Amino acid sequence: MTAMLDGLNPAQREAVVHSGAPLLIVAGAGSGKTRVLTNRIAYLLGERGVHPGEILAITFTNKAAAEMRERVEALIGPRARMMWVSTFHSACVRILRREHEHLGLPSSFTIYDADDSRRLMTQVARDLDLDVKRHPPRGLLAAVSALKNELVDHESARDAAQSDREQLIAEVYGVYQNRLIAAKALDFDDLIMTTVNLFQAFPAVAESYRRRFRHVLVDEYQDTNHAQYVLVRELVGPADGELPPAELCVVGDADQSIYAFRGATIRNILEFEADYPNAKTILLEQNYRSTQTILTAANAVIEKNRGRKPKNLWTDSGAGERIIGYVADSEHDEAAFVANEVDRLTDEGLAKPGDVAVFYRTNAQSRAFEECFIRVGLPYRVVGGVRFYERKEVKDVLAYLRSLANPDDSVSLKRIINVPKRGIGDRAEAMLDALANRERISFGAAVDRADEAYGMAARSLNAVKGFAALMAGLREKVEDGAGPAEVLEAILERTGYLADLQESTDPQDESRAENLQELVAVAHEYESTEGNEGIDGFLERVALVADADQIPGEHEDGLITLMTLHTAKGLEFPVVFLTGLEEGVFPHTRALGNTQELEEERRLAYVGITRARQRLYFSRAVLRSAWGAPAYNPESRFVSEVPKDLVQWEREAPAPSSTAFGTQTPQLTASASKTRKTGFKSLGAFGREPISVAPGDRVIHDTYGLGTVVSVEGRTGEHATVDFGSEGVRKLVLAFAPLQKL
Repeated sequence: MTAMLDGLNPAQREAVVHSGAPLLIVAGAGSGKTRVLTNRIAYLLGERGVHPGEILAITFTNKAAAEMRERVEALIGPRARMMWVSTFHSACVRILRREHEHLGLPSSFTIYDADDSRRLMTQVARDLDLDVKRHPPRGLLAAVSALKNELVDHESARDAAQSDREQLIAEVYGVYQNRLIAAKALDFDDLIMTTVNLFQAFPAVAESYRRRFRHVLVDEYQDTNHAQYVLVRELVGPADGELPPAELCVVGDADQSIYAFRGATIRNILEFEADYPNAKTILLEQNYRSTQTILTAANAVIEKNRGRKPKNLWTDSGAGERIIGYVADSEHDEAAFVANEVDRLTDEGLAKPGDVAVFYRTNAQSRAFEECFIRVGLPYRVVGGVRFYERKEVKDVLAYLRSLANPDDSVSLKRIINVPKRGIGDRAEAMLDALANRERISFGAAVDRADEAYGMAARSLNAVKGFAALMAGLREKVEDGAGPAEVLEAILERTGYLADLQESTDPQDESRAENLQELVAVAHEYESTEGNEGIDGFLERVALVADADQIPGEHEDGLITLMTLHTAKGLEFPVVFLTGLEEGVFPHTRALGNTQELEEERRLAYVGITRARQRLYFSRAVLRSAWGAPAYNPESRFVSEVPKDLVQWEREAPAPSSTAFGTQTPQLTASASKTRKTGFKSLGAFGREPISVAPGDRVIHDTYGLGTVVSVEGRTGEHATVDFGSEGVRKLVLAFAPLQKL
């Protein structure tokens, strides 16, 4: 224990050994918070005699939970496995499965992820005859989610509704929630809200968990929403209760609170001392990641936010390199600059492509970088594309598995009733729905009683019966004790899903088949783990995989990493390019008139800057195409907030003529251009010669596909109106449109 404390700085050591009063550890970026949390848990177990079963440690991702558990186990041995180290959602699932009888739920209730919830909300909107253009299901779901994050049930929402919109949301919420209850399912927001309701409705249940968990530790506390905040309070217990409150330790940094759009509320950390009057606050300001130049820049930006507690990151590792700045003509020139710099760093042995991250404010900005990197042969990956568990084929096959585990799960059953196609159309599905409503049975029960559906065509009835027989056969396999991998293999074979993909000539279907092969491998891997709980446990694990857990290893495969700033939180890279530093791009245009949103954008800039370990670049484009037309944006305020002596500008102003006629992209370094004969030359904005077109010409556009030029305007033919058929008629600026003449 003494040796473990010797490796900590004074503030870290104080945070590890503190006991008694609630503790807030304000952990600046790169200040070693994971080490402090881990060592605090190890200290509780090793020095203070706490039983592992008395510890509940909550993180935001499964990846962070696994890392913490492994680190504690390395310090104190296998006893660490008795602790609960999990995400908020995983902890709530464990509690709800144990206490399901209090809530009238089966222990095998289904967890609806975002996609399932959207499908259900789409059905609700359709059944309520809502205009989906005016009320898109995604927007309705976001409104319901926001209410659940505030612990508002649908009846309270209805009673409090004042506007027509609020009344509509309350009605939608009520129907949506009743459908969830009928399907014996909970959505992600329900997991937290239902656990809070359980504790408040059954004090004896709450008391049993308070007696068990005498030490509650919460990581990333600045990212908690109201429901999570109340859950923590319920677990800790009141100061005036029969049982003394559990010892609470929260770790976070208000300056890195960037998830307001997910319902996170910064007040939870800013007002911790008001919530817990006898709380102790410890600041971790020594940074072990970045150079002092990078930290000084970050401090200068974030101090412009009002109402924050003062904090000053510092390091004893030296000033390091100055920040490099570059003003590009366009987003394509900006991408070319990044490519050129990566080549230079690689050639000079200063960094490898895998050390480099390119950050941008919105996903759409990745396209210019991807196009440029492909053209010059730089290896890269985009983090935040379609994730594995969100791919259609994976969702389809998991829906079969979920329908087997929970026959009342109507969303999953409706997803796969005609996948692969078996002749069960919308009309047949509507008749089964009518039967379910008439008989007050689930949709799954209606499938089994399809004979009783009025007016169903013989062909459709036979198809439904065939589907019911297929599911019954698969259900027998489950009842015989087959594990998730064996059942998945049976689903793929008996439904013909895999055969359809393997027989297809579409090259994408080959990768879809590989995804399903990977899913079976995941199931096999799950079965080989300790304490696996069969199909229910496997589905729970899949449902609880958080977004951030899909991020690959930081320096995997020597690829440049492209990602949004929101995705970058929690990561670090030796070299970081912070791009698109323009007013209206970053900060985002919607934040410009809103003080709170602007402060969140500034926190996002702080997060981006503090991801860099050794080298940091700022770049912006004078001109950026927006909806096919050029947009000119001034320099981001975040650049001007950084002290001028910290930034060395490689280029401060564009050439006068370049923005009108396409960009002059920089040459690759000499050694790189030898290996890449296709290097840069003076090209149009999309790396092609600027084209001239006439009415009647056939063209191809990167996004809209094939089209015919309808008319050309401007003295020198700068604008063209093009008919892209199903994609509509578009007016394009030829200097900036990704267009080729056929």
